[in-house]
Amino acid sequence: MPSTTPSVVILISGSGSNLQAIIDASKTDKCPINIVAVISNRPDVKGLERAQQANITTDVVDHTLFKDREEFDQALIQKIDHYQPDLIVLAGFMRILTANFVEHYIGRLMNIHPALLPNFPGLNTHERALESGVQEHGASVHFVTTEVDGGPIILQASVPVKKQDTAPQLAERVLHQEHLIYPLAIKWFAEKRLRLDNNQVLLDQQTLPETGLNYAQGMENQ
Repeated sequence: MPSTTPSVVILISGSGSNLQAIIDASKTDKCPINIVAVISNRPDVKGLERAQQANITTDVVDHTLFKDREEFDQALIQKIDHYQPDLIVLAGFMRILTANFVEHYIGRLMNIHPALLPNFPGLNTHERALESGVQEHGASVHFVTTEVDGGPIILQASVPVKKQDTAPQLAERVLHQEHLIYPLAIKWFAEKRLRLDNNQVLLDQQTLPETGLNYAQGMENQ
């Protein structure tokens, strides 16, 4: 009989710490998924080693070998579709995706961003949070749409910003939260409790607020 465990492809560009958190969770009931492949746009990154150590198939689609973003994304689509995944997870995947790519996977493409969206989309979020003087910072899991870091939010976790914080110190605390909320959101999707409907996030048939659930609420729904 075919497996009923949802299949997942994870896209990475670097060290893969979120990838490791998802791999670890997938070995328990915290995240009932089958990671069928890890694909990187950069060769020789630590994330590929993490996947190989977990006996997960790895692939590389090197973006530097393509003339433009569209050609790269088309090659990436072909590679992903070979595995026929139920969900595609971006875990530190540092490429802006074309509308054609996003629309091909709409509703089954998920990302994590190191900020409390809609605040601080884009890069250097921790430095920008410190410069802005906010008292709270954090991470957001969201469905991916054609607006960069603008897709509907599923789950957020916050950390206090301390007066003495440096960007690396803040980043470390945020990353710890990322490792908690990303497997949880993926678990909901795997259990068919979570979906994107008309650009709104539904969990257990209930529409979530624009900023999604916070982690405390998320734990209540676990």
